[in-house]
Amino acid sequence: MLSASRPDSVVRPPVARQIVVAVILLAAVAAVALGGSLATTSNVDGWYAEAERAPWSPPNGVFGPVWTLLYAGIALACFLVWRRGYLGSGNRNRARPWLTGWIVQLVLNAAWTPAFFAGFPVIGEAAWWIAAAIILALLLTVLWLILTAPRWSRTAMAIMIAYALWLAFATTLNLAIIALN
Repeated sequence: MLSASRPDSVVRPPVARQIVVAVILLAAVAAVALGGSLATTSNVDGWYAEAERAPWSPPNGVFGPVWTLLYAGIALACFLVWRRGYLGSGNRNRARPWLTGWIVQLVLNAAWTPAFFAGFPVIGEAAWWIAAAIILALLLTVLWLILTAPRWSRTAMAIMIAYALWLAFATTLNLAIIALN
């Protein structure tokens, strides 16, 4: 094993720590998914059912399975980068900027659904514009994660590319709601 002081060294975290981090990451994305589900449930059959949507808008039943896969992938991507940047107990992770960006994208992801779905009944169309700004910031953050991921994990980069493609698609759906309503 190479020395932890060299930037290209590889130090494997203990298995117990890897399990704890994996559980924390899965719990974080599950919490975001649950929050999104709570914000969506009462509104999908309400205002959203009545809204004019893009012709390319998929059936509502598509979103749950796609997001489930994406959230699992997002957690895996973070885990892979965290593990690759690990320098040993008590040392800062070398991938800290990437991991910080990952947290930022998760916060933006968590903010979009309530802004878009639950915001409309409260503040009207302004909620769609706020949601559009959030999803564009989210997409830019994920693009940065893609560009910086290869240093840590090409698998993480591929996962984030799939995520970015879905976000780009979701952005068109958000913008279509604004344009059509």
